[in-house]
Amino acid sequence: MKKFLLPSSFFLLPFIALATANAAGYRFGASDQAFYEPSVLRQLDPALFPRDTPLLNTQAQLTFADETIGAIARLSGLRLPALFAALYVLTLALIGCAGLLLGRTLFHFPATSLALLAAMSLRHAIARAGTNTLEGYFHPRQLAFGLGALAVAAFMHRRYAMQVALLAAAALLHPTTTLWLAIWLYVAAVVAEPRWRLALGVAAIAALPLAWWAFAAGPLRGRLVTMDAEWLAALGEKDYLFPLEWPLHAWVLNLGYAGVIAAAWRLRASAGLLRPRETALAAGCLALLVVFGVALILQSSRVALAIQLQPGRVFWMLDFLATIYLVWLLAEGPRRMPSAVRAAVAAGVIALFSVARGLYIMRVQFPDRPLAEVAIRDDDWGRAMAWARSTDPATGWLAHPLHAARYGTSVRVAAERDVFVEPLKDAALGMYDRTMAIRTRDRIAQLSDFDNMNPADARRLAAAYDLDFLVTERALDLPMVFVSGPLRVYRIGD
Repeated sequence: MKKFLLPSSFFLLPFIALATANAAGYRFGASDQAFYEPSVLRQLDPALFPRDTPLLNTQAQLTFADETIGAIARLSGLRLPALFAALYVLTLALIGCAGLLLGRTLFHFPATSLALLAAMSLRHAIARAGTNTLEGYFHPRQLAFGLGALAVAAFMHRRYAMQVALLAAAALLHPTTTLWLAIWLYVAAVVAEPRWRLALGVAAIAALPLAWWAFAAGPLRGRLVTMDAEWLAALGEKDYLFPLEWPLHAWVLNLGYAGVIAAAWRLRASAGLLRPRETALAAGCLALLVVFGVALILQSSRVALAIQLQPGRVFWMLDFLATIYLVWLLAEGPRRMPSAVRAAVAAGVIALFSVARGLYIMRVQFPDRPLAEVAIRDDDWGRAMAWARSTDPATGWLAHPLHAARYGTSVRVAAERDVFVEPLKDAALGMYDRTMAIRTRDRIAQLSDFDNMNPADARRLAAAYDLDFLVTERALDLPMVFVSGPLRVYRIGD
């Protein structure tokens, strides 16, 4: 393994660059970091987010990601922007290593492994699953997937201790992603190791008391309740949570992964090209469809856990294996004697396509973005948020409901302060707690006419919710305490 990875690791740098370009560049504080970064900040400074802690805790209490990353920050001495950038690079390196190792195991030519690496740089969404194969920012879910993908490669090499260790590390970062990977590899082990089936079955039964504790008194208590109509309505815009409401194209795309895996496995079997443990690998991955089916049954009864687990993300695992097989079909095909030239051409074509797509995204779609933005941008929003960081950590802020999308980072990330509502993330957190879902719905409604807010409206909200500052681009008859370009910060509290 080392002899293969050392020369192949040269290609990880281009992979990281291509993956970043295809994800529209690396950005600190973007998207889901509106939750993760503040949660880590709380580990480093418990005085932060005194108002929003109950909201952040709805997800933070279900994972050790904030504690783990916070511990790394304390031990390394790195500030979060630098640490998140380092973890982002590590994530892509792990995913790339996993692709190279699996390619070495399943393919005939090294060039096909490089073709797979190029294909894996092509970031794309998993239809209606609320996730992408890659992200343009550090996400614990992606790092957990990278560790899990390496665990898949370890399974193919019968390195079970390494596999368990990798899954344990992934579980600290993102339990649900790890759950799907663990089910995949558990079923694969059952298929691959007949002599272990009894022991694996006993282990599964022995885990039942732990599961009972988790639901009765542990971190999953209260998760088997049914969601009422009001709670579900508050989550209505998060359509990825409800596979039963997916459009036809989402079903076709996601179930198509299973079709690709089954067809490619059959072609390889008929051509005598199956590698040891490959059948178990495919069977374990396809077994996730059974898990998905069970989740759909529970979702039809509105069981909260079946929605909170976001079972549509099992198709991320199927996408991964389907991509491996699609690259094999393109580069080598169902032949006993594949062509080295064909593999090299396939690698070149896919790599050129990735380069062209990355250049188009960075130069045409997002021409103002650098390839990497590792800190809060020094623009009007960044300067306003830098001023906000100089205020008391207990202050409450009011901003446009879509400020995170408009300016690139949320108040919680850029200012490290509580904000009245950040709908893009707060609504998603509402799936874990009914009270927070209703709170977010009501607060969004309060800001439905934010662009026409007058001073009386701002003072009314400040009095009702104990808010201190308003950041907006509008000129208002309120005490202005900071200005940068069109952005104005007003004091609205007493």
